[in-house]
Amino acid sequence: MEILDLITENEPLASLPNTYYLLQEAVDDPDSDFAQIGNIISLDPSLTVRLLKIVNSAFYGFRNQIETVSHALGVVGTEQLMQLVLATSVVGQFKGIPSNLINMEYFWKHSVACGLAARTIKETNERGDGERFFVSGLLHDIGRLVMCLKVPNQFRIAMEFAQKSGDRWHKAEAKYFGFDHGGVGGALLRAWDLPKRLQESVAHHHRPSASKKYSYDATVIYLADHISHEIMDEPGENSPRPGVDPDIWKKLGLKESTHKSTIKEKVFLQLDEVSQIFLQTT
Repeated sequence: MEILDLITENEPLASLPNTYYLLQEAVDDPDSDFAQIGNIISLDPSLTVRLLKIVNSAFYGFRNQIETVSHALGVVGTEQLMQLVLATSVVGQFKGIPSNLINMEYFWKHSVACGLAARTIKETNERGDGERFFVSGLLHDIGRLVMCLKVPNQFRIAMEFAQKSGDRWHKAEAKYFGFDHGGVGGALLRAWDLPKRLQESVAHHHRPSASKKYSYDATVIYLADHISHEIMDEPGENSPRPGVDPDIWKKLGLKESTHKSTIKEKVFLQLDEVSQIFLQTT
């Protein structure tokens, strides 16, 4: 089996909702304005509701001050809102996965925690791009859902093997399939024609040194993933989780002794509210 078999032969995963691509065209058009972009979003009432919930949540802290998409664009910014559109569009693509394969409530809550941790790690050093790192963290395990949809029986066998052998799940996947969920996620984002740095940060979040151009991004997601697992344990995975190499913190310009507790505290403050918004789309 090849990774591309999991993507190209599953028609529902062939592309994102058309609204996302229409919005990207409008954002890339220098002649477009907030009104045009807002009109495209308003054509999808459920997307509009989700975006306004996120903007008014603890994610930004405006607390019911933003009532329209146009207002959100003016306050948050066009590119930042596009990242949130991408996040909600992707989450909506994965429905109907059997609960005996994967606990979807845990999956999305962990994914949101990883996204929030990645955003916080990035903004601990410098402002800007926080939404992009949130999306990378949110989507880091998306390949597991592709495997659940496309090869559920084989996925179950790989997970059973992991429990018996004590392997981490991504290592069991690599032994069974010849690739892991990171690689599948990266391939999916490539098929969707999403940015290369997003593809690589997802594909290499278990081994950031393998990222050719965007190892910094992959390293942020690697650390965010570890922190989010400390915040909430994964049901069914019994093997001990290895610690984070101190060089990882150093590479990101952070100190574990002073920064980890602050990152975890910020994630805690936002996690329940933000994860519920995304869980409502599944």
